Amino acid sequence: MPIKIPADLPAYDVLTREGVMVMDEDQAARQDIRPLRIGLLNLMPKKIQTENQFARLIGATPLQIEFSLIRMSEHQTKNTAADHMESFYRSFAEVEATGEKFDGLIITGAPIEHLDFPEVTYWEELSRVFDWTQGHVHSTFGVCWGGMAMINHFHGIRKHMLPAKAFGCFRHENMQPASPYLRGFSDDMVIPVSRWTEMRKDEIDAAPGLTTLLHSSEVGPCLVEDAAHRALYVFNHFEYDSDTLKQEYDRDVAAGTPINVPCNYYPDDDPGRAPRNRWRSHAHLLYGNWISMIYQTVPYDIDAIGT
Repeated sequence: MPIKIPADLPAYDVLTREGVMVMDEDQAARQDIRPLRIGLLNLMPKKIQTENQFARLIGATPLQIEFSLIRMSEHQTKNTAADHMESFYRSFAEVEATGEKFDGLIITGAPIEHLDFPEVTYWEELSRVFDWTQGHVHSTFGVCWGGMAMINHFHGIRKHMLPAKAFGCFRHENMQPASPYLRGFSDDMVIPVSRWTEMRKDEIDAAPGLTTLLHSSEVGPCLVEDAAHRALYVFNHFEYDSDTLKQEYDRDVAAGTPINVPCNYYPDDDPGRAPRNRWRSHAHLLYGNWISMIYQTVPYDIDAIGT
């Protein structure tokens, strides 16, 4: 089954060209099934790129997905056209006011790692989002800074500044092979990392109810399950395109910002050569397993979520 998105959303053409099955509202209405409602709370400045990345992953399952784009209510983006935001996004305040529910919600990262959580301008509203998920979302996926913020909100676990940016592709170990979220995973895998902060495994392991699923000896925990809050937290970037790290590296070089060549990313660590994608299959496995778990455990009556 395809992912249902507006026909004029940029991701529609991008995914169609890639062979991902997509459908518009009229096509979806002809299928007599309940689609899974997946929301994307997009905190990234490059909204369209992030939409494409996550729509590509959740649209690759055999289920019909209804994809909803959500933004923070008072924070105004400076990197995405206002007409795009007006056409395709709803504010969290609007979503909250309707009382609607979602089978799944993805909360993205944001380039604000240097700030303490309470210093973020929309922290109060985001904290309200986290609490709202407990009664209105069956399963929540916090990504990078979004995952760090959520695990801090529910468990008080701190993020720690790194002496240098963790930047590149790092090998991670499968810590829980029996986890349904890691079905089909290798014993180890390479995952893109791009962050100035870290969460520490000993602090996570000391918190009741948290289970570290993927971990790297170089860059720490990657994927954590929080069963009591029906949440997953991933601190690295399965969703990245092949050239996302290259874009970040080229941007910093052009701006004169000190930056290391991303580790283990370019062949022979040569930025003049095209990077190779070695994480795509595990990205599809992870998000496909997440969607599968939602489908197997969510009530058919969406209004029963959170009751």
